[in-house]
Amino acid sequence: MDGTDARRAIEAVWRIEAAKVIAVVARLTQDIGLAEECAQDALVAALEHWPEKGIPAKPAAWLITTAKNRALDQLRRTPLLERKHRQLAQAWHSQREAAHNDFQEAIDMALDDDIGDNLLRLIFTACHPLLAAEARVALTLRLLGGLTTNEIARAFLAAEPTVAQRIVRAKRSLSAAQVPFEVPRAEELAGRLNSVLEVIYLIFNEGYAATAGDNWVRPALCEEALRLGRILAGLMPQEAEVQGLVALMEIQASRIHARIDPEGEPILLPDQDRTRWDPLLIRRGLAALDRALSAGPALGPYSLQAAIAACHAQATSAEETDWEKIAALYDALAQLTPSPVIELNRAVAIAMAFGPLAGLEIIEKLSGDAALKDYHLLPSVRGDLLFRLGRWQEARQAFLHAASLTANNRERRLLRRRAAECDAAPGIMDSDST
Repeated sequence: MDGTDARRAIEAVWRIEAAKVIAVVARLTQDIGLAEECAQDALVAALEHWPEKGIPAKPAAWLITTAKNRALDQLRRTPLLERKHRQLAQAWHSQREAAHNDFQEAIDMALDDDIGDNLLRLIFTACHPLLAAEARVALTLRLLGGLTTNEIARAFLAAEPTVAQRIVRAKRSLSAAQVPFEVPRAEELAGRLNSVLEVIYLIFNEGYAATAGDNWVRPALCEEALRLGRILAGLMPQEAEVQGLVALMEIQASRIHARIDPEGEPILLPDQDRTRWDPLLIRRGLAALDRALSAGPALGPYSLQAAIAACHAQATSAEETDWEKIAALYDALAQLTPSPVIELNRAVAIAMAFGPLAGLEIIEKLSGDAALKDYHLLPSVRGDLLFRLGRWQEARQAFLHAASLTANNRERRLLRRRAAECDAAPGIMDSDST
């Protein structure tokens, strides 16, 4: 294996195993920053040794052992040893008498913990609600996705120093607040789990409909969110909303490649070639939705959205979509978690089920909502409904307004094309306006 092949192989192993290494060492040290540093040291060691000696049979174990040894060296060289000793002894030996080998026993217990338990602890710590949403996303992609700071910055079109600062501050904030490296207890699990799911869905949404830049979709981010969601679902199989989020992402991801043409331009849902929807991802999504239904007595927000996505996935054409069922599901979602964005989506479903005028009535009520003042999809949806009603000039103005609000170049071009269609539209017979 030459140097280039070895490096690629090591990078692939690292992307898969990084979270496990960091999780185990963080369990040992109770310090995410130190754990990541030691994991990076282990990666450097792998880059030095593996090209000559070959990739070990158990690369994760090699990396964990190397990172653990680095952590022990760090602790032994600093005055923190006694404090860490006491913390570990209190956490893992509170019911035992102190003995001279407490520290080593605590280490052994940390390393013997199930990898799944450690990954859960890492997920809940990286997604702690103490941190701002942007910091949670960056830290999660860094620790659990194994992405470099540069990769995260490029994915979110942010400056690399800005992302680096977010990650550094996030780790400092967790350390300063002495956030325990643990899975929350039952009484606080629901709130913390919501934060975890929010982070994963934020990552997915940025991949599914990029907020800015030259690409409308970023499949790599969707794949990363799906990977994180699947890991979480495997670790928490009885949590209905975890299964619901995975179901939603699987079904939405099935449409990724049908959402753009060969030049990368957007293709809207009614115009998509459904033969390009991925049937495997749809089957996986429907299976996850079934698990969500089995796990809970009532559908939560993510499960309801997954049920809506399933309606689209099960329709053989846009015309055969059960829009009345989708409208009913949006009614339930709006009651469960009311928000202007959900109401906007409900307006679309109402318009498709009962005609554009019914949807437009909801849209006009939303027009004064401050939360949607700069949200480009509000005038975009309004323009579409006005177009279907034959109100061409109003539709044109709405599309141009929407184009001025979006930061995504592909979407801006789409909206301007739609505005241009309004100039030619009076000569077109529109079935919805007759």
